[in-house]
Amino acid sequence: MRTDHVGDEVDGGTYVDVAGTTLWHFSAGDPQGTPTVLLHGIFASAASWGAQVPDFLDAGLLLFMPERPGHGHSPDTTSDFTCASIAERTIAYLQTVVGRPANIVGWADGAAIALVVARDRPDLVNRIVYVGGYLNPRGRRPDRFSDMVLSRNPVTVEYLRTHHDATSPDGPEHFSVVYDKTLRMLAAEPDYAVADFADVRAPVLVVVADRGLVRMEHALEIVRTLPNARFAVLPGTHIVPVEAPELFNPLVLSFLAADPPTQWLPE
Repeated sequence: MRTDHVGDEVDGGTYVDVAGTTLWHFSAGDPQGTPTVLLHGIFASAASWGAQVPDFLDAGLLLFMPERPGHGHSPDTTSDFTCASIAERTIAYLQTVVGRPANIVGWADGAAIALVVARDRPDLVNRIVYVGGYLNPRGRRPDRFSDMVLSRNPVTVEYLRTHHDATSPDGPEHFSVVYDKTLRMLAAEPDYAVADFADVRAPVLVVVADRGLVRMEHALEIVRTLPNARFAVLPGTHIVPVEAPELFNPLVLSFLAADPPTQWLPE
């Protein structure tokens, strides 16, 4: 694994040192804009947000898109993938790279990480958009693609390998290591009690697909537990940001811009 490329530019992004770990990240936008960090999920990368970047930049946001170790352009580490280590590294990234409180938009297990960061370091978080994630196994419903990943379906493995090999500095031979580490994480995490986040005061927009991986009852439990949460279900969707950016993007941007009143009463 290469660890000597901090500061190098690759595909428009840059390598940075975060708490002793080399990460690739992409940042763009108005330096005076609101910092907004986009967190991808497992087997994904900053490229997951390709359908959001143009609209988010047009809205004047200052975007930060870090890639986890072993994902995208970031070299892997010798450690297993865990929610705790990802959250700790995200906190370090917010402190050292972003440098001021930010919005966090998290997708899949990146959504769970966003809530962990808001719980543990509320001073670093303005608002959260929680997209298509579950907090524990009871929040997950059967999903064909996930089942193919877990069963090592050959076509699925090759699809994921192709994406890994296109950008990874660790080389094609390292994919099997990343795959095994990912399956170990999926078997055990995330596994948080929804009640663990009852003290998260940051405004949170919970977005789910009506045909997605997350049980609707689980999403509603999250919304009812968080003190300042809003809920959106996008119809006819499974992978929300990719399938329906025309619905997702303005929804997120309006939430990040201002809170509507929580209730309305006539004068």
